[in-house]
Amino acid sequence: MTTARPTPALAPDPTPVPDPAPDMAAWPPLDDRRADAGRALLDWAATTDGSLPRLCVLRGARGSGKSHLLAWLLVGSPADRRTTAHATVPAAGLITDAVAWEMGRQLGYGPLPPHRLLDRVAADERPLLLLVPDLHLAGRGAPGDAPAGPRQIVDELLLPLLRLSHVRAVAETGTTDLLADEVEAPWTIDLGDAPYAGATPPAATAPGGAPPADFASLDATVPRTAAGRPVWDQAPPSAREHILDAALGVDDGGTAARALLADPGFLVHGSPTAITAALRDATTVAPAGLRAIWSRAAPHLSAADGAPERAALLHAAALATSPTLTEYLRPLAQAHPWTASWARHDAPVAAHCLLPGKDGRLLVADPLGRLCLHDPTTGERTGALPSPATLRPYGIAAADPDTVLLFDESGPLCPLTPDDEGMAATVLGHLAAHHGEAALTSAPSRPTALGSCGRTGTAVVGDASGAVHLWSLAEYRPLPHTRRLHSAPVTATACLRLPEDDLTFVFSAALDGTIRLWETSGDPMEAPVDRRPALVTALAAADTPVGPVLAAAWNDAELHLWHLADGAVRTLPLLHRCNTLTLTPSGRLTLGGPDGLHSLQLDLDRLWP
Repeated sequence: MTTARPTPALAPDPTPVPDPAPDMAAWPPLDDRRADAGRALLDWAATTDGSLPRLCVLRGARGSGKSHLLAWLLVGSPADRRTTAHATVPAAGLITDAVAWEMGRQLGYGPLPPHRLLDRVAADERPLLLLVPDLHLAGRGAPGDAPAGPRQIVDELLLPLLRLSHVRAVAETGTTDLLADEVEAPWTIDLGDAPYAGATPPAATAPGGAPPADFASLDATVPRTAAGRPVWDQAPPSAREHILDAALGVDDGGTAARALLADPGFLVHGSPTAITAALRDATTVAPAGLRAIWSRAAPHLSAADGAPERAALLHAAALATSPTLTEYLRPLAQAHPWTASWARHDAPVAAHCLLPGKDGRLLVADPLGRLCLHDPTTGERTGALPSPATLRPYGIAAADPDTVLLFDESGPLCPLTPDDEGMAATVLGHLAAHHGEAALTSAPSRPTALGSCGRTGTAVVGDASGAVHLWSLAEYRPLPHTRRLHSAPVTATACLRLPEDDLTFVFSAALDGTIRLWETSGDPMEAPVDRRPALVTALAAADTPVGPVLAAAWNDAELHLWHLADGAVRTLPLLHRCNTLTLTPSGRLTLGGPDGLHSLQLDLDRLWP
């Protein structure tokens, strides 16, 4: 039986002409029983004028065809803009955080916690259609005490999303009364309390989708070394996925669960969702510092591809926090194409750059404007440079170890030289004055980004009009080499010089979500290098043994690495917020931002298989 219970329709405006109903021919054919349900689902999805509820509840017994109907809708959803599903997150066995991470990824925001996802969706205001299959099977944790089951996902994420007028959702609730009372009169499609004729009933499962197995049974399936240590990479998937849930239900004072959480092998191979749920529970006893480490890595672990990547993520999150866990994970992490080298969480970073010279020290500016020198191989502080007390650097370009150009967050460029009367002061002073005068006469000419060209003494200034300006920091030039690459303010710039080919490449990113390339002996490329529904926060480029490489940090927690010779791209997860980047020819990538200064070593030969 299929029923639909809409709210009373508003009085229609006689003038507008309603959009035609979606053509079901664009979807795969349905049998007679499901055809009525499919028509009801499409009628709801295509009604975007506010006359129907913004929540559709799909009810029915197990095996009644609910999942088939949602899959059917998803297959044909792009056929009509009104029915296009923007995110689909099967909730079985998930907790609120995991649902938010995956939803954020699909919406282009990155893996965000629930409160930040709600803020981003509220600010976006684009119409969204969300599908949440198996909502009634959500939840992890001890039996009868799932810390983030369907009820919490509804209260903490789904209902707050539905309070936003531009959000609609389809939720599968089984035969439960979930969402029946929380949202007034949802549009309900009920496939009945009996399995669909001819369907094979699924195997019995426990709440949250876990198989009905106790801790002892699952533990017995895990192979062990001669010394009795579990070998998690050889354990059955069912044990890795569900053993922690079962351990939480053992009446042993938390001993079994504590042993699992203290085992680095289990952290690499166990269920990320189950571990996250256990650590969310304040009564779960865990090793010191693990909650902070796991919180840093978990959003990315939920999408990690294999044990080496999980080890690399956990190793990066544990660096400078847990030496024991770091050292255990290092060998497996180094089997991955990138490995964290060092981390300094002690101070936020506003900008940094590589200084010219053999030692290639890092010059780092904090949000208060203090300039410190750091060893690039260890991150240790080695000295400091004087800086004006009122300056808040947001970008740095270096002519030599003692001569730098600083970009203040309020807009002006400021030279910092050892001699106020020397050639360096004249060159950088003219550059700063040029952009200062331009900003005074035209607001779009205000500088918005500053980047440098490695160790070649070149700087690139981006402005609010979308133009980029290439300057020499070593020689006096009356005017820069300028091109307008964007129609929106520039957010980041970088430059790369290839002396053997006599080529100079300028890279820029802007608020329009594009990255553009300009080889300065000709015109800029017509098409962007990349365009995404996100913003670039930092760029860096280097000529490496495998060829020129461009690195771009995006605000959706992704770091993209381009092999420029063939256009291949590798995506790395960003565990920390990043607003400044440097890349060396050897593949050392240093990232700075509100969470401190961090360094990764890239295995350049393996990044682009």
